[in-house]
Amino acid sequence: MCSMLVQLRRLGFSYAWEREFATCDPEYYRWNQWFFVQMWKRGLAYRKKAAVNWCPVDKTVLANEQVIDGRCWRCEAEVVQKELEQWFLKITDYADELLSAMDSLEGWPQKVLTLQRNWIGRSEGMEIDFALADGNEAIRVFTTRVDTIYGATFVVLAPEHPLAAGLHRPMLRSRATWRRRKPRTRRFDSPKSEKRRVSPPVTMR
Repeated sequence: MCSMLVQLRRLGFSYAWEREFATCDPEYYRWNQWFFVQMWKRGLAYRKKAAVNWCPVDKTVLANEQVIDGRCWRCEAEVVQKELEQWFLKITDYADELLSAMDSLEGWPQKVLTLQRNWIGRSEGMEIDFALADGNEAIRVFTTRVDTIYGATFVVLAPEHPLAAGLHRPMLRSRATWRRRKPRTRRFDSPKSEKRRVSPPVTMR
C-alpha cells in the first residue's frame, strides 16, 4: 500500500491527502465489525453454503466481473464453481419497509424508483410442495398464480439443486455436475445463449 500511495502522489492527482483513510486501518474496520456483531445478535446475519467463482491457482473467490472468458483476471486460470459456507445478511426482512419508504421520496426520477423496486424484488404468492412419487422428498416451488397450478405438467430443476446430484442415470448426473462446475461469468444467461433440457427419471404425484 505504501508503494501504491507513492505512485499516486507522483501522478499529481489533486486529492485531499489529509482526508485519506484506509479500510485496513483498525480504527476504520472496527466499526464494520461492530455493525456486523449487532446484526448477528439480532439474527440478521447467518451462514449457509452457496456457489462462488473459485480460482484454483490464487485460491480465492472472484466476483463475476473478475472472470473473463471463464478465466481468472489475474492468473488466467480456469475458474470453477465451488460450494463454500458464507455469511449472509437478511436484507429481505426490510423489503416491506424499503418499499413503503420509497412512496414518500420526493424529487426522485420514476425510473430510479422502478429500478429500486425491481431490485428489492418482493413478490406475493404461495409456496407449493410437489411430492416425489418414489420417495419422501418434495420439490418446493413459488408461484404468484396459484390459480393456474393445476395446469402444471412439469417442474424444472436448476443444476445446482440438491436433487440434481442424486439423479440415477450417470449421463444426467455427469451433465448436472458439469453444469455446476462451468464458470459463471454473468449473473444471468444471455437470451441468445443455448438452453439444454434434460429429462430426469423423476416423477411426481
